[in-house]
Amino acid sequence: MACQKQNDALTVVSLGGIHAKTQKETFYKPFMKQTQTSIVADSYNGGMAKIRSMIETQQIDWDVVQVETANLIRGCSEGLFEPLDTNLISNKNDFIKGNFSECGIGFFSWSIIFAYNKDKLLYEPKTWKDFWNIKDFPGNRGLQKTPMIALEAALLADDVKPEDVYTLLKTPEGVDRAFKKLDEIKPYIRWWEKGSQPLPMLLTGDVVMTTTFNGRGVIAQQEGKPVGLVWNDSFYDVDNFAIIKGSRHKKLAEDFIAFAVSSAPQKAFSEYSHYGFVNEQVIPLINPILLKELPNNPDVMRHAHKINANFWVEQGEPLERRFNIWASQ
Repeated sequence: MACQKQNDALTVVSLGGIHAKTQKETFYKPFMKQTQTSIVADSYNGGMAKIRSMIETQQIDWDVVQVETANLIRGCSEGLFEPLDTNLISNKNDFIKGNFSECGIGFFSWSIIFAYNKDKLLYEPKTWKDFWNIKDFPGNRGLQKTPMIALEAALLADDVKPEDVYTLLKTPEGVDRAFKKLDEIKPYIRWWEKGSQPLPMLLTGDVVMTTTFNGRGVIAQQEGKPVGLVWNDSFYDVDNFAIIKGSRHKKLAEDFIAFAVSSAPQKAFSEYSHYGFVNEQVIPLINPILLKELPNNPDVMRHAHKINANFWVEQGEPLERRFNIWASQ
């Protein structure tokens, strides 16, 4: 590590927990070694309030921030993030679809899949229709307490073609149809709100199937737990790096982001976390056994669906209100 003054260091802000640990080992340490610069790590809850406050008071303490796609879109439109140099990454064609936006670059991909307890079911579920089929797959279901994915999955379970899901959800009839489908399993739903919750719910028998983030499901399998994973019709997105508007270290921040999405750090990130890379130059470099367990597996990607973040930015608030009322009744 370089002996720089603290105010000369780059401050990179993650969502904490496993995110902070993984980024430290696979991004921060090798970047500091390569560039002889210093990184100060910080964390936040993913909300925009603190970033807005920094911009309003011109007390810019952060440089690079991890941000989910919907908040990236909102923050960019509000002027919270710096527009990125379009020439920062020269090999854009090597990256997964939808990885670049005006103010951010995706640095890892994740999927929402569903997991099931092999010890509790006689048959192996394979589709969202099976997730909804209480008769043949009896038991409770775990769902994240948010309309995102719940509504999309409900329509897939109701035989809507994947390419029509968001078009239908833009109509009152489509939203009604999704909630009507959710009504079918509502008595069996057990809600989760944190990513650490669904697998314990599954393993204790509180639920027999649950939606979950892919990395946690894969780790449970590697630990020998009786967990099956269904990747068919999974939903994926990326988490992004963005630069806070007014960052004092914009050039260094850009260099860090470019480094983080280059092939060696991307490979290390996926090996460490079991979440997906965004730079597909990693495919021939990574262990084929691990590749099968990542969202980037070409066989998985053929049947996976990108979460439409623009839809959720535009339609999210009324759907959240309706969903919360529905879930509380």
